Amino acid sequence: MNAQFILALDLGTTGNRAIIFDHDTRIVASSYREFRQIFPQPGWVEHDPHEIWASTCAVIKEATAKVNARNIVAVGIANQRETVVAWDRQTGEPLHNAIVWQDRRTAERCVALPADEIHERTGLVCDPYFSATKIEWLLQNIPATRRGVFGTIDSWILWKLTDGKTFATDPSNASRTMLFNLQERRWDENLLKFFGVMREQLPEVRPSSGVFGETEFGPVCGVAGDQQGAMFAQGCYEPGIVKNTYGTGLFMMMNTGHTPQRSRQLLSTIAWEIDGRVEYALEGSVFIGGAAIQWLRDQLQIIGKSEDTEALAASLSSNDDVYFVPALSGLGAPYWDPTARGTIVGVTRGTTRAHFARAALEAIAYQTRDVAEVMCAESGAPLQKLQVDGGACANNFLMQFQADVLGVPVERPAVIETTALGAAGLAGLAAGVWTSRADFLQHRHVERVFTPQRTGGELYARWKEAVARSRGWSSW
Repeated sequence: MNAQFILALDLGTTGNRAIIFDHDTRIVASSYREFRQIFPQPGWVEHDPHEIWASTCAVIKEATAKVNARNIVAVGIANQRETVVAWDRQTGEPLHNAIVWQDRRTAERCVALPADEIHERTGLVCDPYFSATKIEWLLQNIPATRRGVFGTIDSWILWKLTDGKTFATDPSNASRTMLFNLQERRWDENLLKFFGVMREQLPEVRPSSGVFGETEFGPVCGVAGDQQGAMFAQGCYEPGIVKNTYGTGLFMMMNTGHTPQRSRQLLSTIAWEIDGRVEYALEGSVFIGGAAIQWLRDQLQIIGKSEDTEALAASLSSNDDVYFVPALSGLGAPYWDPTARGTIVGVTRGTTRAHFARAALEAIAYQTRDVAEVMCAESGAPLQKLQVDGGACANNFLMQFQADVLGVPVERPAVIETTALGAAGLAGLAAGVWTSRADFLQHRHVERVFTPQRTGGELYARWKEAVARSRGWSSW
């Protein structure tokens, strides 16, 4: 019997990755490429859709060249959410750069929105993070988009992979647009009218696990937002199970079952739809996680590569009271403050690049606790352990510090690229590679558990003081 492979595409914020998994969820081939981050104005973040597509093609080509491509039975897609692409449905040409989820250009507009009504309909807070005001901005400022279509990155790449035959998304991505009715699970006519979007300009919403369309590598059988993909791979199938992804941002999610749980500080969102059944999640979204490390590398150029931060941080016996609040795109959960800006406090003549590296790593852990405290309070379920994934969780200093700050064990899986693995899982279920979620999950293995070694209460209290100093700095 020939091996069965799943091609998973992890379409991220800073780069695209292709990973080929076998039936036992082992990685048999992979490829990764970064693409440009475009900053037209302070607070604006864009991507070139052509570059996203070109890098996707490149990583697919590189990964599939390492295996017998005839053994690929399905393709899965997981993607950066909320980022919007507008394109001409006839020619396939993008009509503007993609507006990225981190973009803040619509912050002032969000203040004027009917927050209570939008929260009731979508489960989301009014923040420029989400897609609706990005689409509205394009419609008002780029006339060509009024005749175009709009989609998140999954829809754009799915459209390209199927040569324009499939214009679709899944509920996990649709629920992040601020245009999707969470309870009724359809595009909300009132919100479409409010933001000036025509229904035909948006993709068809299909189940997360199922056939979306044919490609030269096999059928796309699974689509999910990147965080929901990671959640699926971590086995968060029962209410109360929590995972945290350490990527460009930080994303903590808790399964809430078949009923959405409302929250003023966190987001109610759809986890996935499988076999006609929808499951929901409570989510805390932090805008800047691993992106803080990338900022140290690319903008400040005080490290050569992200991995350097581990040794630099460990070279210090303490943080010497240096704190970095990475509000480079405002603050997300649980603050939702678009006026906050990046702040470094406690700097003295003795401060070195090691302090900056350590402060950036510690900030990731503190922000995770910010979300965990609210999630546990609102769900009524104390945090017993934290399941982690994403590139930054490979940093042992960070994971140990995270366990110390939270006061609970931190569990790292053997495969930390769970976003891609979740996309593979959803696709493999639809393609019959795995007969059930349990069949898929039995291949998950824990690589290491970090247990608390000291208390982090005093450090965390100091962090909260630093956060207060970062807020309200910008008018927008």
